[in-house]
Amino acid sequence: MSVSVREALGMPEGETVVLRGWVYRKRELRDKVFIVIRDSTGVIQAVFTRGTRAYDVARTLNIESSLVVRGGIKVEPRAPGGKELHVTDVLWHYVGRPYPINEDAVRADSEYLLDIRHLWVRSRRFTAVLKVRHTVGDAIREYFSSRGFYEVHAPTFISAAVEGGATLFEVPYFDTVAYLTQSSQFYLEALIFSLEKVYTVQPSFRAEKSRTRRHLTEFWHAEAEAAWCDMDCASGIAEGLIRHVVRRVLDERQDELGLLGRGTGALEAALGPFHRMSYDEAVEILRGMGMDVRWGDDIGSDEERALTSKFDRPIVLYGFPENLKAFYHRNDPGRPEVTLSFDILAPEGYGEVVGGGERIYEEEELVGKILRFGLDPKDYEWYIDLRRYGSVPHAGFGLGVDRLVMWLVGADHVRDVVPFPRDVRRVKP
Repeated sequence: MSVSVREALGMPEGETVVLRGWVYRKRELRDKVFIVIRDSTGVIQAVFTRGTRAYDVARTLNIESSLVVRGGIKVEPRAPGGKELHVTDVLWHYVGRPYPINEDAVRADSEYLLDIRHLWVRSRRFTAVLKVRHTVGDAIREYFSSRGFYEVHAPTFISAAVEGGATLFEVPYFDTVAYLTQSSQFYLEALIFSLEKVYTVQPSFRAEKSRTRRHLTEFWHAEAEAAWCDMDCASGIAEGLIRHVVRRVLDERQDELGLLGRGTGALEAALGPFHRMSYDEAVEILRGMGMDVRWGDDIGSDEERALTSKFDRPIVLYGFPENLKAFYHRNDPGRPEVTLSFDILAPEGYGEVVGGGERIYEEEELVGKILRFGLDPKDYEWYIDLRRYGSVPHAGFGLGVDRLVMWLVGADHVRDVVPFPRDVRRVKP
């Protein structure tokens, strides 16, 4: 029976093991071949000595050749992990063609690596990112489940815009037209009437032609809605979710963060209470920094970068003007020009990772706002129906999983944390 690299590194000197993996590094030196073997758990140096069949096989192997070997564990402080495997037999191998990537010689965000992303995902750096993504997804589900939320699923084909018609992907649907979902929010709102607290983690699609480092046309979205919940309730849940995810990543992925060169100071700071700031305060701060921002202007990526540079922890930014948020956000009864909405901005210039707020729960108010936004109530008939039969105050939010991972690992571009990214220029591999 074979063991993993991690298990092999934990074994005592002299133990004989069978190991399966891929060639990560290779060098020949006098009468030996040194091969660093990788698997999903780590790397270990294997030594092949001249005069054996194993040595002859080792000389034929390329980077990324796969192999199964048997050998003995030996302590070697200079080797990765402090131990190496002295190979006695090669039980199986597959050579393959010369590998087209030199991991030490290319930038992770190069167009070439995007073209061959199906191969680059094997790299140790991307393996580390994938492991962080796994922990993030696991932590999201753990957090919601522990707080009484039910996981639900929403359709990908929809009939009307959630976030604005300009970013809808239109697709033929038999004898009509459908769209790819921008958000599961409306369907989650329907489900709170039976389950009260619900969430989903699934892709959303935005036909945005943005070429910024934070935008993709397909992204992973963690969304939640809760009955009897207001803006403070929803922002508190979202803040708790992010803190829980950060804690899990710090607890479980120190090796991966180290391999990626990600310092943990900013993540550790995020375990404390987030800063809270109204939109009004943000405008004043930005104007004080010399930025030309007026009340009613959007807080874009440049403004978010400037704001987050002044704080060591994420910011809960709340109270946006009506014109900056979608029609379904409830206006503040005491200040109708402002919505009961919030964003959470990640520090270090990463900006918005969460958007949410209270939803309009009265039929007349919702229809009035749909009309005020120049939309047709007929397109939202079933959504309005939710307000006609036993409506309740409720709130929710959406978290961009890819953006959150981008901040956690300190990536320069959101494409660097998605296995197969889709943007305005790329639909393959």
